[in-house]
Amino acid sequence: MRQTLFRYATPLITGLFLVSLVSGVALFFHWQMGWFHSMHEWLSMVLVIPFVLHLWRNWRPLKAYFKAPPMLLALVASLIAAVAFALPISSESTAKGGRPPQFALAQKLLDAPISEIAPVLDSDSTALLTRLQAAGYSGTPEQSPAEIAQGAGAQVDAIARLLLQ
Repeated sequence: MRQTLFRYATPLITGLFLVSLVSGVALFFHWQMGWFHSMHEWLSMVLVIPFVLHLWRNWRPLKAYFKAPPMLLALVASLIAAVAFALPISSESTAKGGRPPQFALAQKLLDAPISEIAPVLDSDSTALLTRLQAAGYSGTPEQSPAEIAQGAGAQVDAIARLLLQ
């Protein structure tokens, strides 16, 4: 069993890294976010297992990297980059879990009733609901896009996409 795990660690790292690479690039460019978001998150977590197996299997040769400056420099640079992205931009973003304020604004719109967001979209609630009904969703002017999506068992981004058409 142990040898089988070791034999597949590097090939799995390669395959899962390629999936992570493609899905990460797609997410960066906001292409087909619905397809790639869960794939990227979950398969990146699965990647941890073969990575640990790979480290375990190759620990002796890997130790040599830690004795040379390039590994230390690479790890320090990676840590600095991670900290730069992790630091909150403002106290407001900290209150919202460290996310940029535009995410909080978008969430407020998705939680607002259709009747209240229709003017923002240069429309009226009847037109927006007709558009949603044509796509197979049902709702009322008092419901939010998030509530309509939840009631339909759909992702809220599908509703948002329809509302923005």
